[in-house]
Amino acid sequence: MLRSYVDKIRGGDIGALPAVTGLVVLCVVFSILRPSFFTPGNFANLIPQGAAVSVIAMGLVFVLLIGEIDLSAGFASGVCAAVLAISLTNFGLPWFVAAAAAIATGSLLGLVLGLFVAKVGIPSFVVTLAAFLAFQGVVLLLVEEGTNISVRNEVIVAINNANLPPWLGWTLAVVAVAGFAAVQLTRRQGRLRRGLRAEPLATVLVKVGGLAALLGVSVFVLNLERSRNVAITSLKGVPIVVPVIAVILIAGTFLLHRTVFGRHLYAVGGNREAARRAGITVDRTRILAFVICSSLAAVGGILAASKATSVDATTGGSNVLLLAVGSAVIGGASLFGGKGRIQDALLGGTVVAVIINGMGLLDLGASIKYVVTGSVLLLAAGVDVLSRRRAAATGSL
Repeated sequence: MLRSYVDKIRGGDIGALPAVTGLVVLCVVFSILRPSFFTPGNFANLIPQGAAVSVIAMGLVFVLLIGEIDLSAGFASGVCAAVLAISLTNFGLPWFVAAAAAIATGSLLGLVLGLFVAKVGIPSFVVTLAAFLAFQGVVLLLVEEGTNISVRNEVIVAINNANLPPWLGWTLAVVAVAGFAAVQLTRRQGRLRRGLRAEPLATVLVKVGGLAALLGVSVFVLNLERSRNVAITSLKGVPIVVPVIAVILIAGTFLLHRTVFGRHLYAVGGNREAARRAGITVDRTRILAFVICSSLAAVGGILAASKATSVDATTGGSNVLLLAVGSAVIGGASLFGGKGRIQDALLGGTVVAVIINGMGLLDLGASIKYVVTGSVLLLAAGVDVLSRRRAAATGSL
């Protein structure tokens, strides 16, 4: 098992190794420099802080896979968040109707972007750069040039601010491990029945054990009491946003790796002309990639509105797009298309959240944060280029 993994790295398929290594190094360094970094309270804060950017990055993976880019994803999330807030506050709609309206708005924005890219033939960089400016204006129009729209709906606010009961956190962890084990073992048995090469049983057990250990430690830490005054309020449990992100992760992984559409995405990103000659409807695949990207940007906007309990002209702006693109690339998604997994965005988003959180605890200024985050992004892009060269040289690309 170890020899096979080393061979993959030598062949240029380094996967998530740089991101995982960077995450471990960052956690060790910040824990030494600021011991408060490694506390249950800070661990729990990291998750809601990085949730919106991570979900937007998950959507960007679909566009990156086909070798395109969406520079408007940040402000698309802002437009959708504004639609959510207006639906709740100005029209008094139920939360699920308002959330559906926000996601439908995101899908429509993605459809328009995809049509311009796939049917009109304008490069995605130009289309989404124009959309970046246009969506910024739409956000200003929706919030009436700078007003702040409060989000008071209890369900929406709870999504990125409240916690699950401790027993429910343990229950979901057990279900997740059991489901993962069932999928892994079923896949292995299926390959063996068809006479195909399958992972050794020991490898599968190590994967299941690793997930069980990771979830077990995480749930245990998050279920510890984090309130400074228990007499006033209790603060413990897994944040509600965790199962929300988990559902998106599972659905996205299934879509990419277990459906025809997912295989078409990788084929189009690997070689568009070859995919067309193979009978794949390239234009439809590219349009759907933008639709999914903007739909997940809408979900990111809902999470941002939930966390801030309001929407204003800055929602989805500032450095949201840069952090989302950085999260996808740092996690391992390739800027050149054809390579990436949705969990890469989640891993990269965790790295970015740790950088921002750790430097915040060190009281470093915004200038230092931008320099460090940009340097990490440049390093990740450099690793991507070098790994592709290595893969091409060894013939594994």
